[in-house]
Amino acid sequence: MKRVLILKKSKPQQLNSQLPDDRYEQAARMRGFTRIAGVDEAGRGPLAGPVVAAACYFEKSLDLPGLHDSKKLTESKRERLFEILVKHAVCGVGVVSHTLIDEINILQATHRAMRLAVRHLPIAADYILVDGLPVDFEGTPSQSVVGGDRRCCVIAAASVLAKVTRDRIMMSYDQLYPEYGYAQHKGYGTAAHRLKLAVLGPSAIQRRSFHVDISVLQP
Repeated sequence: MKRVLILKKSKPQQLNSQLPDDRYEQAARMRGFTRIAGVDEAGRGPLAGPVVAAACYFEKSLDLPGLHDSKKLTESKRERLFEILVKHAVCGVGVVSHTLIDEINILQATHRAMRLAVRHLPIAADYILVDGLPVDFEGTPSQSVVGGDRRCCVIAAASVLAKVTRDRIMMSYDQLYPEYGYAQHKGYGTAAHRLKLAVLGPSAIQRRSFHVDISVLQP
């Protein structure tokens, strides 16, 4: 009697459990590129404040313990990584205000912030890896990576830079408008923020094009 060996299929590892790596940078290097920048944004969804993008690349190998999508990191871990990146990586940041978001819409504002971040690199990148969907980087070759902030090291690094920069901007707004609680929710549409809007009305940094139904929260 023949013995039949049955192999059970192993469950594929979920993307969320993987750490970002440098496979995309290495592939670009194989094509002759040397300054390969990651680009990501923070603040597309909030009801108030700017959208911020960051671009960065590494001139040498860096020790970035626990680097991941910024949303998966604690504030203290983001801050530690931020300090390493601004000291040892080549970085650029772009900020687009709430008023311009209202004028040109959040998608166009996000793309503008990303292009500004790339322009603000002290030494220009020759290739760009951007999180999400394709973006026009004004002639610089680029590749979009869906879920890039959890798959690609330089995009994850850019996500940390963008997130910490925007959080600090919102902390400064909290000093100007303490009654809105921006230090806690950073302008995102939390229940606490929506309740503040119901009681106080919009602040000076509210995105007026983001329509929020606060009628159910009226005191």
